[in-house]
Amino acid sequence: MAKFRFYALWLSALCILFFIIQQIFPGFTDLMLLDSAFPFQIWRYLTSIFVHANIIHLIYNLFALALFGSILEKLIGSRKFLLVFFLSGLLANVMAINFYPLSLGASGAIYGIFGALVILQPGMDVWAFGFPMPMFIAGIIWVAGGFIGLFIPSDTGHIAHLSGIAIGFLFGILFRLAKRRGKRYINQEINR
Repeated sequence: MAKFRFYALWLSALCILFFIIQQIFPGFTDLMLLDSAFPFQIWRYLTSIFVHANIIHLIYNLFALALFGSILEKLIGSRKFLLVFFLSGLLANVMAINFYPLSLGASGAIYGIFGALVILQPGMDVWAFGFPMPMFIAGIIWVAGGFIGLFIPSDTGHIAHLSGIAIGFLFGILFRLAKRRGKRYINQEINR
């Protein structure tokens, strides 16, 4: 197993650093968030993952990233965790820019983490929505909430959430298949 490098916590620290800079230099947010008026400023697809609208937005995302991100990182390794985080966040932003004038926050990347965990650890107990439940039930509720949210006007990027969790599902399936193939290969070698 690859060495655990605490990348989920480092990414959380980066979100905090960005938020502090946002408070000191308010114009920083305007340069970093995903803005549909500037679709070819490609750095925004990445930097918007780390900027947040307010302290509550930041705290919710930090909690989810630190907790679920650390679980996934320990499960699949630090490099694969970074792949899930960044690809989920970037692809969620590619979708979001087509539906929202502005987008910011780590939610698309975090939903990618959720999606991967739903596939890899469906029976893992989580405390969600005020109740303990298996991860796959929480995943169903997150997806249903995202679809319902599409029809209720709000400042929440439900398209980004749904895109992120879909990417996470795909990663989870790929990792699960790779693990199965690896076990099959090992069993074949042992039985020779």
